[in-house]
Amino acid sequence: MSEIIKDRSEILFLYDIRDGNPNGDPMDENKPRIDEETGVNIVTDVRLKRTIRDYLHDFKGQEIFVREIIYDQENGYIQDGKRRAKDFEEKAERILNECIDVRLFGGVIPLTKDSITYTGPVQFKMGRSLHRVVMMHIKGTGAFASKEGSKQATFREEDFLPYSLISFYGIINENAAKHTHLTEDDANLLLEGIWNGTKSLISRSKVGQVPRLLLKVNYSKENYHIGDLDKMIKLVADMPHENIRDTADYQIDISELIERLAADKDSIRDIELCADERIQFCKDIAPFAIEGLEEITGIPVKPIAF
Repeated sequence: MSEIIKDRSEILFLYDIRDGNPNGDPMDENKPRIDEETGVNIVTDVRLKRTIRDYLHDFKGQEIFVREIIYDQENGYIQDGKRRAKDFEEKAERILNECIDVRLFGGVIPLTKDSITYTGPVQFKMGRSLHRVVMMHIKGTGAFASKEGSKQATFREEDFLPYSLISFYGIINENAAKHTHLTEDDANLLLEGIWNGTKSLISRSKVGQVPRLLLKVNYSKENYHIGDLDKMIKLVADMPHENIRDTADYQIDISELIERLAADKDSIRDIELCADERIQFCKDIAPFAIEGLEEITGIPVKPIAF
């Protein structure tokens, strides 16, 4: 097993979706979440963590503590936290050793006598689109009759976004990593879960999601990070933001981000990078290549390979 993480890191992740619903609100007819003041699409950190958990469990064979398990097939009863903890004999150390999601995101482990709370080293802010979005509503007919003997098929309605480019910001805290035993191998699986997990969502509302940019900044200065990397990038378009439908309709201005990274290069060990070739950048660094970023910032840059 690799070493426990010793240095702090920041993560910046961009992905987009066309004609889908990246994160429905169950309290509002499962409509896409939109900030009414700004028109910006919102995706919860819980949604991203679910994407990562599902990928690591389904594709990488990792044990996940927080997942839906039916323990009574006849009645369809789902495990609660206490019953799930019993799967590990209520041993917190065993849960940490076996469950990568607890090492990453922490959690409350409900035991018979007491509960143990682990603060997750990996935390994400709410994801937000880099532009205003528009929500569309469609109606259609179902395949089955509304009731037995009926000649009328059921109707269905749904709300979706024609396009949304979503930005997530995250941090890996080395101090919390000591308590959950988060390792460098775990962090690598986290990145894979972010990128490939996003591509692997095949539900009707999320098929077509594409990861566009994944940036991980690893620091060498103790207890230090820049912060708010997501606020240092901007979407630039010649059309109203609500009319954006494709990566060809805009560019991403990363000049402020690059300038800040270069200014803090003495505090940064290296940068890890994966960028989709279709994303377009304003800065004269097209495509957003390792050689170009390294030359401009003076910071070692290495590719994230999946």
